Formats: sequence, C-alpha cells, structure tokens
Amino acid sequence: MGSNYKPIGNYIQLVDERNKGLKVTTLLGLSISKQFIKSVANTIGTDMENYKIIRKNQFACSTMQVRRDRKMPVALFTEDVPAIISQAYPIFEIIDTTILLPEYLMMWFTRSEFDREACFHAVGGVRGSLEWEDFCGMKLPIPSPEKQLEIVKEYNTIQNRIQLNNQLITKLEETAQAIYKQWFVDFEFPDKNGKPYKSNGGEMVWCEELDKEIPKGWEMNSVKEFSVNMRSGGTPSRDESTYWNSNDYPWLKTGELKNSVIIDADEYVSELAIKESSAKLLPINSVLIAMYGEGKTKGQVGYLKIESATNQACCAIICKNETEATFLYYYLRTNRDEIVSIAIGGAQPNLSKNIIEELRLIQPLGEVLNKHPFINIMNLKEDYTREIQKLEELKGLLLARMTKVESRMEIVEN
Repeated sequence: MGSNYKPIGNYIQLVDERNKGLKVTTLLGLSISKQFIKSVANTIGTDMENYKIIRKNQFACSTMQVRRDRKMPVALFTEDVPAIISQAYPIFEIIDTTILLPEYLMMWFTRSEFDREACFHAVGGVRGSLEWEDFCGMKLPIPSPEKQLEIVKEYNTIQNRIQLNNQLITKLEETAQAIYKQWFVDFEFPDKNGKPYKSNGGEMVWCEELDKEIPKGWEMNSVKEFSVNMRSGGTPSRDESTYWNSNDYPWLKTGELKNSVIIDADEYVSELAIKESSAKLLPINSVLIAMYGEGKTKGQVGYLKIESATNQACCAIICKNETEATFLYYYLRTNRDEIVSIAIGGAQPNLSKNIIEELRLIQPLGEVLNKHPFINIMNLKEDYTREIQKLEELKGLLLARMTKVESRMEIVEN
C-alpha cells in the first residue's frame, strides 16, 4: 500500500443524535447494495425516540455479518430533509469536508476491493463482524480537493447516464405492457384502417374457454403448442474446476432474469460442462421463466440476446421467430401474478415445466401478430442495456484509478 494512504479514522467521527421529541418520522433501512431503502420493520410498540437521526452528508453503516455477506453495507445520505435509522447502525460524518469530500469517500466504499479488505478484517466466525477500530484503520488515498471533485464529477456523469438508461428501459417496459393490454386484452389493435378494432365494429366471436368474446379468427393455445421447444436447465458439477474456469458460454440463474433483456451472465461454463450436464445450449431469442425462487424471483422472465445455458430452476421456451418470442415474453410478463398463483407445492410453491407448458394464451391472427411493435421495443432495451454494461465497465475503471491519484502530501512535497 502506498505511502499516500491514510487511515479512514483520521477523517471521520461518530455521530449519535437521537430522535427526541419524535421530530423526524421518515424511517429508513440500509441495504447490502449500499443504499438507503424504505424500512419494512415492524415498529409497533417501539420507542422511536431512541432511533438515530441521519442528516445530509452523513454516513450509516453496518459492521455486522460482513464476512457472511462479503460486503460492508455503508451509504451516504444525500437528502436535505433528515431521516431516522435503527440505533444498531453506526452513523459517522467527515470531520473536515474541505480535506475529504463525502462523495469521494462514498466512491471508495463502492469499490469491490474495499469490501474484500473489510471481509479480511472481520472477526467472529462465519458471520464475521467488523470492529469499528478495524474499520477506522482501513486506509485510502487522499488527493487534493480539486482532484477529488474532478473524480466525483466524472463518476456522477457515468452514474447519471446509467440512471437515465434504466429510466428509459422502465418506460419502454411500461409502454410495451400497455400495448399488450390494448391489443391482446382489450382487442383495440389497429384494424385495416388504422382504427381500434373492437370499438370500431371489428367482428367478435364467443370463446367458451374465456367466457367472453374475442376477435374472429383468434384461438386459444397452450404455451407448448405455441412454441417450437421447451427445455429446463441443469447445473454442472462444482467439483470440476475446469467446468467453471472457462469463458465458453454464459450460465444463467433465476436471479439474473429480472424481467429484462439478457446480454451477459455472472458465471460462464465450458462447452464440456454443458454436454455432461442436463443443461442445453439455448439459442438467441429464447424466452426464460423462473420456475421457483425466493421472494419475487418465481415467475420472472428474461429474453436471451446471447447463447446461454441455465440452471434447473429456469424453463426456456423457444419460438419460431422473434415476432412470436417477443409476444410470448410480454404475455408472460403481463400475466406474471396470475401465473405465479397456480404454482404448486408446500411452503415454497413452485411452477413446473408441465405447468408452464399448459398455460393458455390467446393466439392472434398472423396479420395482427406480425404488426406488434415488441421487436423494436426489445431491440431498444438491448441497446440501452449494452450501453449500461459499457458504462459500468467505465465506472469500474474510474474506481480502480482512485488508487493511483496523488495525495495532498505528495503534491505539497513536490
């Protein structure tokens, strides 16, 4: 570690301001992703005067279970209006912000190397808590305030672009789901004159299965009948290191679906691993659905833009073309709650490949199906997602460069 590194404890101090008089009512929690979140804790009967107040440019952190989680949750509070947080979290602030900027320090906490060092210092068995003194003893480089500000501005430019792209992806999703409802639930797709079909006298026929009218020529089909093939995944043996020390093919888990376009994976496996496991290589434009998983994972979907294999908790649906694949994606996306409600099993009800195969959907006439805009929407989502990936790489490079900046002391000495 370079001589320009200084202990964090030289620049911070603990703050312990309690919520006397209950003047602050906004209760926050702290996530492992280093963000403040709305608290879901049951506070009935809790003395809220004992909660800590956190103000702008102050930090909250958790030093518990650092080794188990492989991260130290720490976040910078940036709001003008104060909030309260559990008394279990240490709150600290920078002693002199003319020497060390809060945003620069938060950038340092964001680095994966910081979390690895925190894990190294954590004590107390598997869970591994970090002592406050050990945290204060961890070091970082302190360049001039001008250099810190330059780094922070560059980082914020990248972050803002990532945030904008995520907002654009969200808007595209909202638009696509609104179009799905308008076209395939309300049957107000454009007729041959460009007017909404049902409300402009489009011919409707009674559907016994749905107990309502549907456009003439449309029919009900199962997902299995609609698709070309359906596959569930498999997991290569963890005992074979050669399976995982390879960049041949992405291997996806249910937690990576996230109702999104998939262009990468957290892990890669060898071609041999795929051949020797029950996993099969899936083509681009496959639609994935999570058959089970904790929390909100079950029923989430993903749209493949890379060849990939999946674990056994994913079901892959392969369609004839992009038109049908993108339609099916938004059918599953829009009807997720209803699909999840028919999961079966004990304490953790699961969807199965058979359940997904037998899901019933309305199959439009080809002339309507071929007009939907979902391919264009999916392509735009892919573009924004790939740009986010590149921006994240730039952000990583910027965070890595923090170790190479000149310190205040070096500048003075030179």
